[in-house]
Amino acid sequence: MKLSAFTSGKWAGWPALGLVATATALAFGGLIGFNRSEFDWSYFSDPYFLAILRFTLLQATLSAALSVVLAWPMALALSYLKDSTHKRAFLSLCVLCFVMPTLIVITGIISLLGRSGSLSPLLGDDWNLYGLSGILIAHIYLNLPFAVRTLYLRLQSIPDASWRLARQLKFTRAQRFRRLEWAAAHSATWLLLGFIFVICFNSFAVVLALGGGPKATTLEVAIYQALKYDFNISEALALAWVQLLIAGSAFLLVSFCGKVSWLSPASAPAQLRPPATRLEQLAYRLLYACGWLFLLAPLLALTPRVIHSGVDMEFWRSLSRPLLITLGLGVVSTVLSISLAYSALRPYRRARMQQSPAALWLDWLTSHSLAVPAMVLSVGLFVLLLPHLDLDHWGIWLVAAINGLITVPFAASQLKPALLNFDSQYHRLSLSLKLTSRERRRIEWSYMAPAIRTAAAFVGMLAMGDVAIYSIFGNQDFVTLPWLIYGYASTYRLDEASLASMVFLGVCGLLIFYLEKQSPRHA
Repeated sequence: MKLSAFTSGKWAGWPALGLVATATALAFGGLIGFNRSEFDWSYFSDPYFLAILRFTLLQATLSAALSVVLAWPMALALSYLKDSTHKRAFLSLCVLCFVMPTLIVITGIISLLGRSGSLSPLLGDDWNLYGLSGILIAHIYLNLPFAVRTLYLRLQSIPDASWRLARQLKFTRAQRFRRLEWAAAHSATWLLLGFIFVICFNSFAVVLALGGGPKATTLEVAIYQALKYDFNISEALALAWVQLLIAGSAFLLVSFCGKVSWLSPASAPAQLRPPATRLEQLAYRLLYACGWLFLLAPLLALTPRVIHSGVDMEFWRSLSRPLLITLGLGVVSTVLSISLAYSALRPYRRARMQQSPAALWLDWLTSHSLAVPAMVLSVGLFVLLLPHLDLDHWGIWLVAAINGLITVPFAASQLKPALLNFDSQYHRLSLSLKLTSRERRRIEWSYMAPAIRTAAAFVGMLAMGDVAIYSIFGNQDFVTLPWLIYGYASTYRLDEASLASMVFLGVCGLLIFYLEKQSPRHA
């Protein structure tokens, strides 16, 4: 991952920015049309389209609202619990659950609440996981940890002076919440609602696996079905434009309002926080225990099926190739993403040091692809490349390349703070010492190594867990592990799905352990 070609000179980093912007521009070119066919406006009045749009908005709104509402009591409970090894482990588990490949979670939920699930007999004969109920459960599981950790970090930032004043004024529990805790985290609450809404609006794997039929179909799944099953290009393009306009506009609006910090290590707990009453302590510990149970239950549900799976060596041989393909895709996408992010930040850093107003739009240009859903980008490039490229042959490389491109903003968000700190501390010093470009790069790389490793672990997990991009460009000659798990789960081969999910979970767990170890404090 040598960046010497991009890290020196006046035009350093511009090729990387150009590549990221060009990919988006090409995708938009593909979205404009196919073989110059006219856009069919009548499709937007079709009852099927309106039903899909209503359900997509409904499930995203309910998922976001329930995730944030349930996260608040959990975050409060964590903020009043003393720092401990198991509390730090819980916060690490929150990171794992949020970035964990979706198919692992889905397999665990099916093993727990599906037709032959461990808890299904307790839910009655009328219980059906597939549909809105299953989608909401999976979305809450995936997004609740993100909301909990974000709110917890905001609550931990309340200064001791505020708590001292609250004690002097003898605030009640309700007044402490209204005047201190809600005041510290209310802005994060609205941002979380917006971000989680966008995440769930763009959800693909959850709805594909747990939707259960046409009544529970979202825009992303409808795009996939129109393109891969019906090969209805005009319908896929129309749906993609709607997906882009709604999800992109919502993301830009939320991003304009602020940013959510959730991966940074927690600050030291406030020493002057009023002690909880005995009843409050009991409630906090009960909530904490429920949090552990909720996050671990789908993962532990995989264990019995793994133990009693009785698979033979043929299964392990069939698993090894998808695992190697997934790891290879993860490595290629990660190297590409880190390289592009590192290079694309060079013009931004230069503009910051020169206090140029261009820094604002350079920052936006680096992260603009966040506003374009992965499915929309994939459909645009698929339609554009279809007449010119053998997608069956080159599809797997396009999966790696597009995953690398769409994860550039995530890599940049991890690298940017460390790079700006390096510039503020060492830029003037390196100029005064008249260091060569090679010497400056060596010092910079040494300083940036922990941030690069953290970004690589985070981006690698996102790339390996991809399903949406693979669903458009993938084929049966190069099956990834998430797609294999989906194939097992969709045909009710839950023993094989659980075993494959457990292997994948082990890989992700190692990456999260590595990611968390890079933090100065494991929080």
